[in-house]
Amino acid sequence: MSSYENYHKTSRVYDKTRSAGGVETILQALVAGPLPLQQQVLVDAGCGTGLYTAALIGEVQRIEAVDLNAGMLEMAQSKLTTEFEEGRIRFHQSAIGTLPLPDDSMDAVMTNQVLHHLPDDAAANWPGHTEVFREFARVLKPGGCVIINSCGHEQLEQGFWFYRLIPDALQAVKEKAVDLGTLDALLQESGFDALHREVPLDLVLQGDAYLLADGILDPDWRRGDSIWSLVAADALADVLAKVTALRDAGKLEAFMQYHDQPRTMTGQVTFTIARKPS
Repeated sequence: MSSYENYHKTSRVYDKTRSAGGVETILQALVAGPLPLQQQVLVDAGCGTGLYTAALIGEVQRIEAVDLNAGMLEMAQSKLTTEFEEGRIRFHQSAIGTLPLPDDSMDAVMTNQVLHHLPDDAAANWPGHTEVFREFARVLKPGGCVIINSCGHEQLEQGFWFYRLIPDALQAVKEKAVDLGTLDALLQESGFDALHREVPLDLVLQGDAYLLADGILDPDWRRGDSIWSLVAADALADVLAKVTALRDAGKLEAFMQYHDQPRTMTGQVTFTIARKPS
């Protein structure tokens, strides 16, 4: 469903540098719902390779895993065969703005690092996001919650050390990412209330791989963050040359540590949690 990343290709290596971060935050939001966890049906909207589905499948009754990309769904299915055969997970190849699910049938919807991939128009007040949020509201039961894992603009600017090397791509991602204030307003306009946010400062999207300073030189490492698909070929060549020079001079680790310092104050991601009125 990405408007700029080729996830069919990326799906084969995505899990090398990504993990399901923030599961505790998601569980806290689910526990606050009207039903016990083991009775809840959860939608993983934009499930990708199934990292979050795999992390949460043992906690809830069933997960409806939705993704438009066949490659991502194939990877998710390959790691959740037993759960699928037991009927604890169902896979759907679909856009998240047209969920193949009945009205008022789901207890919660989560979407993790997905919204910035929507084709949308900020100048028109994000109609693509509004369509998706209204679809979430449609399938949720009254009192159900939506959990959105996204990056605020300040987090994009401060939370990723290597973004300093690719300022044009960073600006392009910021233009695709709804700022948190607008996100709140769009959710409210789509029928949600009781909004609050959680910022787990220690969550790193790429896990241990994030701190591999020379990881940038590895194409598989770069595929762990879709921002690299927005870097022009000539700009990428310049970045790789700079990183190689820093490494060869023994200065790359210090460069990474210096530019990573702001992350400890802003974090990388924000969880926005809202509820459909009962």
